[in-house]
Amino acid sequence: MDTTLRMYEVSLRDGLQNEDQVVPTATKVALAERLVQAGFRDIEFGSFVSPRHVPQMADTDELFQRLPERDRVRYWALVPNSRGLDRALDAGVGHIATFLSASETHNLKNVNRTIRESLADLRRVVQTASAQGMRVRSYISTVFGCPYEGEIPVERTLELAHELLQAGAHEIALGDTTGMATPAQVQHILRRLEAGGIDLDLVACHFHDTRGTAVANAWAAHGVGIRSFDGSIGGIGGCPYAPGASGNASTEDLLHTFAAQGENTGIDLDQTCEAAAFMERALGRALPGRFLQYWKARDRGAARDQQAESDSQTASA
Repeated sequence: MDTTLRMYEVSLRDGLQNEDQVVPTATKVALAERLVQAGFRDIEFGSFVSPRHVPQMADTDELFQRLPERDRVRYWALVPNSRGLDRALDAGVGHIATFLSASETHNLKNVNRTIRESLADLRRVVQTASAQGMRVRSYISTVFGCPYEGEIPVERTLELAHELLQAGAHEIALGDTTGMATPAQVQHILRRLEAGGIDLDLVACHFHDTRGTAVANAWAAHGVGIRSFDGSIGGIGGCPYAPGASGNASTEDLLHTFAAQGENTGIDLDQTCEAAAFMERALGRALPGRFLQYWKARDRGAARDQQAESDSQTASA
């Protein structure tokens, strides 16, 4: 069956990058295997950043070599600059993501560059990557609001999106970096971008659930034509340079909502929950995803009912 929605899974990168506990490469491989088995076809697995700044991503090169090979699975890596692109090329990665912020202050805190400085480098990255046959996805962060600057002008996002697409990016991912977006705002911004010449077929949305609105925002984006969404199993993740960015949109919450409305992602919800439960055990704590917690409680209830039935049969024997 053809899928109607594309889910882009970020737990291995955006989900884990801020964890104090460095997750072993073998555990990341095991998670990737579970994600592929569940049906994910777009998985962001790591980032070619400085290991000194992000120790969790120090094994990105090794991890890529150990990822499960499957037809039609696209493994994506984040590259911050030209040096990161060189590492991605050396590793043989075929799909990369770039990033910059629509907020001057956030961009300075994140990469110590102005927006124009970042954009100048990213043009070279995107152009070189495209010339090498890579697929390029370009994130624009804080589109729906910045914790330092507040409201971000839509015109700035529109300009950056055009610049990145003209450089050769194949997709623009709009980031709600601290979960400030509201459904009406999401629709307003997306309609403004479309009116400004951005094809919404080339746009994905990356929401955070800081204020509990990630699913509502995703559904609002769907209502104006977005068909590509980022998620992180269990809602794990956040942004170290954005106060209050408590977690990504939970993949299971998105899958459940879209499936209930008749949309097909080609991804198995139960297997996705199993992958999230695996990550909970690896990290030693509960993850915030709402559907995951329901799924675990449902399974515990089913196990209790099964045990009670078994005890009853034993007692009557």
